[in-house]
Amino acid sequence: DNYVEFCGMLFDSTRCGVCQSCEIACAEAHGLPVPTDEPKMGVLRKTSENQRVVVNSYKTSKGEVYNRKQCMHCNEPACAAACLTQAMHKTLEGPVIWRGNKCMGCRYCMVSCPFDVPKFEYHSANPKIQKCDMCYDKIKSGGIPTCAEICPAEAIMFGKLRDLIKEARKRIVENPSVYADEIYGEHEAGGTGFLYLTPTPINELGFNTSIQKSSYPELSKGFLFSVPTIFVLLPPILLGIHEATKKNHIKEGGDNE
Repeated sequence: DNYVEFCGMLFDSTRCGVCQSCEIACAEAHGLPVPTDEPKMGVLRKTSENQRVVVNSYKTSKGEVYNRKQCMHCNEPACAAACLTQAMHKTLEGPVIWRGNKCMGCRYCMVSCPFDVPKFEYHSANPKIQKCDMCYDKIKSGGIPTCAEICPAEAIMFGKLRDLIKEARKRIVENPSVYADEIYGEHEAGGTGFLYLTPTPINELGFNTSIQKSSYPELSKGFLFSVPTIFVLLPPILLGIHEATKKNHIKEGGDNE
């Protein structure tokens, strides 16, 4: 039995004290610049090629509330479905990771992501796609993501998705005056590996409320039965170009040594 239950993360925004520990620890763990700007109400900070997670401050019906943004690790990710070379990959454990050795730089993952997460290093000579990978290497070796480990307020919880949903529902039932009666990510885009508990309705906290409930790869299933010839031919052509250029790079590298 090779069945592996997806793991995920639960962010409880009622517990976040905007210390930015998660941002700083993430940057240090992945060799990225440590953020120097602080969350300010009314200022929307975005993830970028230099920052995999950001915390923002929102003015809500319950006062100032903090929320964070990073890759949602969809159960059926649009980025992986759009990727011609399987560089963007949904792992058995749950995290969606980017594999640089397979990437051909087409950036379809960026275009297809409904959460606008993958970021391309335009200014690099050897560009990567930057996004949260849920510290996949740590998970594989039995650890937990750095942000969940470091958060002093225990606002970030790591575990099996099923357990996280149970815990979220338990908190809502036990504290109905504290939490809005919804778990963002439970159904959005067919369900995501990153879940949110909030004190206010999600539309007050910068979430994209137009995200559909079914997964985005579902949209392409009917289309695939009547694909025009160009779309059938395009992936092999692009893959051929990718392989040819990769071999050329290897040869060039060999000549320089």
